[in-house]
Amino acid sequence: MNGIHRAQRGTVTVSGLPVTAPNLLEIRRRVGLVFQDPDDQLFMPTVREDVEFGPRNLGLAGAELEKRVGAALAALEVTDLADRAPNHLSFGQKRRVSMAGVMAMQPEILVLDEPTSNLDPASRQDLTHALLSLDVTQLIVTHDLLYALEVCPRSVIIDAGRIVADGATSTLLADADLLAAHRLALPAALNLLARSPTPAGEAVS
Repeated sequence: MNGIHRAQRGTVTVSGLPVTAPNLLEIRRRVGLVFQDPDDQLFMPTVREDVEFGPRNLGLAGAELEKRVGAALAALEVTDLADRAPNHLSFGQKRRVSMAGVMAMQPEILVLDEPTSNLDPASRQDLTHALLSLDVTQLIVTHDLLYALEVCPRSVIIDAGRIVADGATSTLLADADLLAAHRLALPAALNLLARSPTPAGEAVS
């Protein structure tokens, strides 16, 4: 989507712009990519400097830069980490800081690669809250089907480089034959819960 790889056949367009050499600068301004491993994305001495890096390269400075960075830190709820070194943060904190750095560029589209990988349950919940609060189009690449159900109203299943299904996430995940045909599976615990009888007199909410 931002021209790191080019289409071998056909065309790819982003916001009406073909992903070709003359458009790459503008497309990369519009598309923000959050890597699977935040350590591949964070490299400055402090969180604030990491989030500032992109806007500074656009020529922002002074109050305008401070406002842009402050808004990104607040959106991902990492303002309190601004003066800390990224390598001293938890993995979940690093994930949200890397997202703040991308959001400081004010992209139209946010692409996240396996955002829940290596996250503990609390960090996963923090990430969910952050993603749902962002006012930006999001494209999430994930094998975490429950997470897709939680944050993505629409899903596309890709197998061997081809789109095999496209529809409401809840509809696709309810199709057991579709999931099995493409080596996808919901957690087994869901089946156990579904089969567990409710004790007499206990309310279900």
